[in-house]
Amino acid sequence: MPVFQSNGYSIAYIDEGEGAPILLIHGFGSSARVNWVNPGWVDTLVKAGRRVIAIDNRGHGNSDKPHQVEAYRVAALAEDARNLLLHLGIGRADVMGYSMGARIAAILALSHPEMIRRLVFGGLGYGIVTGIGPWGPVVDALETETPEAITDPVGQMFRKFADQTGSDRVALAACMKATRQPISADDLATLHMPVLIAVGEKDELAGSAAALARIIPSAEVLDIPKRDHMLAVGDKVYKAGVLDFLGRRGLE
Repeated sequence: MPVFQSNGYSIAYIDEGEGAPILLIHGFGSSARVNWVNPGWVDTLVKAGRRVIAIDNRGHGNSDKPHQVEAYRVAALAEDARNLLLHLGIGRADVMGYSMGARIAAILALSHPEMIRRLVFGGLGYGIVTGIGPWGPVVDALETETPEAITDPVGQMFRKFADQTGSDRVALAACMKATRQPISADDLATLHMPVLIAVGEKDELAGSAAALARIIPSAEVLDIPKRDHMLAVGDKVYKAGVLDFLGRRGLE
């Protein structure tokens, strides 16, 4: 994967295909490959005639993995995403984020709305406003040296995922501590680009997609049937809904 420098950190990314650009921002503990390549998103979007850029957020994938909590403020992660677009000479793009990536995408859109054509929040609904968690057990699960002693089910889920992907657990714990801040409903109400909110029907982490859509002027909801937070990522209904949203004329 190529890398570039963003505020002192090496950030890895994928850049494939030709056409209108879309930036993909993965979720916590994941990576561009795990979140977007392996479930078929990059291939699907490239075949649909899109230039696909997918970032490895700092602390994840092939990007630098600092252990300081301060390195993972959401605004800093959003600036990495903006800097990647600028590095590639892209002034305006569609953006899709999943879970933590949706939170990063929201901050990017609030800070630099002129750069965002259309926005997709995957795996995150009204939890972006209320906060989701509690995340203390997840941090504990990531930091413990005795994973067999983890009893919290969400902690178990994220620890298993981190171990499966060979992640830097100290970096992930620092990231978790820094990125849980909610975004106010008043701020989200200022988003005027088209927004699609896609959440699995069985997702117990995301919060209500419909409740979030009610506060964003140009938002619509995509319910992903029978999927939870993890299984919704590669779902065919999710992909078809996003392709329809991105392909509609007049959504500017």
